[in-house]
Amino acid sequence: MKILVIEDEPGLRDGIQQYFAGGGNVCEVVADYASALQKINIYRYDCIVLDITLPDGSGLDILENLKINNYPDGVLIVSAKNSLDDRLNGLDMGADDYLVKPFHLSELKARVMSIVRRKSFDGSRTVAFNEIKIDLTSQQVIVHDSTLKLTKKEYALLLYFIANKAKVISKNAIAEHLWGDAVDLCDNFDFLYSHIKNLRKKIMDAGGKDYIQSAYGMGYKFTEL
Repeated sequence: MKILVIEDEPGLRDGIQQYFAGGGNVCEVVADYASALQKINIYRYDCIVLDITLPDGSGLDILENLKINNYPDGVLIVSAKNSLDDRLNGLDMGADDYLVKPFHLSELKARVMSIVRRKSFDGSRTVAFNEIKIDLTSQQVIVHDSTLKLTKKEYALLLYFIANKAKVISKNAIAEHLWGDAVDLCDNFDFLYSHIKNLRKKIMDAGGKDYIQSAYGMGYKFTEL
């Protein structure tokens, strides 16, 4: 998953980042309203963990900006304010869920994963594309009867392709999804080509078809031949 955490409390912010990054996810963090606004207007995320109370603005204004621009990012509001009004206000504005501080990181992860599944895979815990079967809970990928041994990036790449099947995805969009804003430091897409090549080979070695099609000058498309 590609996640943005908007949280001004350093300990909680760093703890969330380490927890998600340790699981192979891309997790970016910001501590204030201005930085958050800049991020959401440049990059897209599977889920945004959004604190309502920020030092220089309201998290609800961030949420409003997302909805005005029709950005598809999932939003999980977190706040120390355990009030029904705050919760209903955020949900009415388009947030996907609401979590009251303090919370366990495992609970946060479960809520985030639920949002991502709901938005990308109709809430299912399993994803299927012809002979490719993916268990989102165990992160196990099976082609026919063979279990693929994928790296974390290869797994994320396959999920991203299937979630956007039949669409042409630019190389830059794929790279941003896998590496976040760190991709801005890269000079070329050689690292991306390598991951795509390896993923394609592993699927085909297990008897699967080559669904990854190059769209010349644009990017890639995951589709049936």
